[in-house]
Parts: sequence; C-alpha cells; structure tokens
Amino acid sequence: MGRRRRPRGRDVNGILLLDKPLGISSNDALQQAKRLFKAQKAGHTGSLDPLANGLLPLCFGAATKISGFLLDADKRYWVRVKLGVTTTTADAEGEVLDTRSAEHVTEQDILAVLPGFTGVIQQLPPMYSALKHNGQRLYKLAREGIEVEREPREITIHSLELVNADLPEFELMVHCSKGTYVRTLAEDIGNKLGCGAHVVGLRRTKVGPYTDEHLVTMEQLQQLAETGDLDRLDQLLLPMDTGLGHWPAVQLTANSSFYIKQGQAVQVPKAPLAGWVRMYGENDEFIGVGEIDDDGRVAPRRLLANTR
Repeated sequence: MGRRRRPRGRDVNGILLLDKPLGISSNDALQQAKRLFKAQKAGHTGSLDPLANGLLPLCFGAATKISGFLLDADKRYWVRVKLGVTTTTADAEGEVLDTRSAEHVTEQDILAVLPGFTGVIQQLPPMYSALKHNGQRLYKLAREGIEVEREPREITIHSLELVNADLPEFELMVHCSKGTYVRTLAEDIGNKLGCGAHVVGLRRTKVGPYTDEHLVTMEQLQQLAETGDLDRLDQLLLPMDTGLGHWPAVQLTANSSFYIKQGQAVQVPKAPLAGWVRMYGENDEFIGVGEIDDDGRVAPRRLLANTR
C-alpha cells in the first residue's frame, strides 16, 4: 500500500470578502487568494463575469461546507447599460451584432418598462454562461459558434431602481434572486425599448448578509503575503457563521452536541417551529447547520469538522 499523501497548504477556515478586480474570472481570483493564504481548500460562492468587479465571498477550509447557502442567497448589483448596441456576450467584451438608434428613448421610457421586469419572471440563460449542456460549458460551445436550445428559468427581480440616466447610457441598482443574469436583463430591457442594449459596467454590492462596505482587495492580500505574516492575513477572515446570521441560533448541551455530531436529530428547548438554524455547542462553538424536522427536533444538515 502506498503512503497517504499529506494535504498541501495550511488548514485555514473562514470567509474572505474579496473585491474581485476587473478582467479576471472568479476562479482565477479564487486561486490567487488561495495561493496567497497558502490554504489547503477554498471555494467561491457564485461566479462574477470577468467584466464585473465587486463582492466575491471566498470560503476557506470548513467554510466551504456552507458556501451553497451563500450561493442561494439574494444578490444586489450596480449596472451601467448602453442602449442601441447589442453584442454576442451582452456586454462590452463581445463582438457587436447590431447597432440601432436609441435617440427616441427617454428617461420616462426606461421608467415605464422597468415594472415589467420586476417580480417573478422567466429568463432565458445566455449562451455565454457557465451552465452545462451535455457536460460542456455553454460559453465554450458559444466560442465555437455553437448555439443550443436552453429552457427559460424562473427568477425573481425584487427591485430595479434607475439611479442615473445619461442617455444613451443609464444605471440601475438591481436586487435579484440567485440565477439571475444581469447581462440578459439589460439586453431584454433594451429589446423592450426597441433599440437593444448591452452592459458596459457591472459591480456586485451585496450577497446575502454581506455588503461591499469593507472589502479586501487583491493588492492588500499581495502586500500582506509579501511580509510573510500569515496571521495578519488570517485576521481578514470572518467567522463561518456570519453568512448565516439571519437564521435563528440554537444552543446545544454537551449531550445534544454528541448526538448531533453522530448525525442524529435532538430535541432542543425553545427551538423554532420550522426552518433552518445555526447550531452551537459548548463555549459557543459553531458546529454546523440544522433544520427543524417534522416532529420539532433539530436535525443536522451540515456539520463542520473545523471551526474558527
């Protein structure tokens, strides 16, 4: 038998709120940060286009076990849209497909169409996306000139706020559900206005409970990494449970914690009647995510081997 390979990198646990720079993919940003932290394991919580910048929560170590909950969270974006030009990618990186006059469009016209794009709507995913068709990413097929049939998906646009209209460009604040393609939204609004449109600027400002008020830049990470002081890097990480702060917390006894860690549901006094909960053991140790089952007990759903 061969020897078990020792994991490479440090056992780092927590969440980093990265200000993803323009021009690189979310995975490239993740790999750079992982290398700077010298971390064993890391993942992100939903891709941002290379054209986009802003909030990209990165989960290190045991925090990757809760990354799916952030992936499912609502998002907020600032987007700048240019009317009159459509492109292959619905943003400024694509090749121009069509140019039409947008001189007839007024600020009032934009305000008039926005309500039709709010609420629960159907959206057709773009070919230039990371979705898969028969195991291949759609954007790879698109680059080969191949277009495949896609099914519209149900999304929710909670709000659309027009914050600036410097026509033929305008800016929106978008509050939306997971799975929303802001590029497609901008393109659809342009089509409704009769002139087409594409995105020329995009920034994510909120993911679940996290905002872009205190983001860490890649330059800051690089500067700290160059000093060799890994403790200062680790101080930038938020505790894993901060992404779930809107859920109620349940406090477990030592006995209950034991059974929870064995995968068994337990009765907890004053627990909520339904829904998801954060579970804490002795000394306020965050031990994972649970859900109230049909008989009112707390059932474990995601247990953390490591905590911070």
